[in-house]
Amino acid sequence: MLAYKGNLEIGSKENYSVRKIVTLLPSATEIVCAIGGKQSLVGRSHECDFPSSVSNLPICTKARISSSGESKDIDRCVKALLSEALSIYEVDVTRLEGIKPDLIVTQDQCEVCAVSRTELETAITGTLTQSTRIVSLTANDITGIWEDIKKTAEAMGLTANGLEIVRGLTQRLDTLKTKTSKIGQRPRVACIEWISPLMVAGNWVPELVSVGGGTNLFGTTGNHSPYLSWETLIDADPDVIIAMPCGFDLSRTRTEMAPLLSLPDWPNLSAVRSDAVYVTDGNQFFNRPGPRIVESAEIIAEILHPEYFEFGHRGIGWEKLGTN
Repeated sequence: MLAYKGNLEIGSKENYSVRKIVTLLPSATEIVCAIGGKQSLVGRSHECDFPSSVSNLPICTKARISSSGESKDIDRCVKALLSEALSIYEVDVTRLEGIKPDLIVTQDQCEVCAVSRTELETAITGTLTQSTRIVSLTANDITGIWEDIKKTAEAMGLTANGLEIVRGLTQRLDTLKTKTSKIGQRPRVACIEWISPLMVAGNWVPELVSVGGGTNLFGTTGNHSPYLSWETLIDADPDVIIAMPCGFDLSRTRTEMAPLLSLPDWPNLSAVRSDAVYVTDGNQFFNRPGPRIVESAEIIAEILHPEYFEFGHRGIGWEKLGTN
């Protein structure tokens, strides 16, 4: 069985005929590599960085806004572009013309996360051959992630590989769920996906919290991440707060927490008083609907139940907010 564990897995090639693949979002790159198509990758998005060996591939997209500003500044820029019906990303059409890919993998899940299928089709109209296929990933829950993996594998001619990868990932998730279900204490968890304005995680994250042994307070499985008022967070008074801002690594997440720490009543929250506030690498884990979503569930289990679980993610995928 191809049990994907964060490394490139290559299995049988079946009727593998796709010679050139371009992936326009990080989770797509990880899916293609997990299935066994890394050798056919000829282009990537500016955000694709795992496995690290893809870093030498041509970059086929760029962002219209800078990600170096504070959370509130990034949010303002994103909203300004969207209000003008402009995409946050640009496709390098000239580079795609030169590559002439057989398959392009993009997404239709979130207009803020990566180039959408509509944006891509508009950009490349009349520039690529009719034989170029576009696969659009649409997952908004864990089942959808498995379907995206299988859909991509089928488009690559590696259907059996995709099914085997999904079986392995499902088995790991089910095993963890069985173990956490036997733990009596299930902390009440608030997962923060954006700091300013405050947003809480939706889509697949509520499922990850449940599998990891917690009770999710905000956000609904299958729905986009909603805004949350500071007063609502105060009233709920979570046992644990896990910050996983979209696109930020551990260090950046820690820095971006400053506005939250300065809000009224922050020191009075139960999670703060019990030293149960955590920062994570949301960019590499929780925000990527791909094979490493299982590792995201493991991170939550480590955070919530350290006496039972140690997968080795601490210091890489998560830290306590107070950790230097």
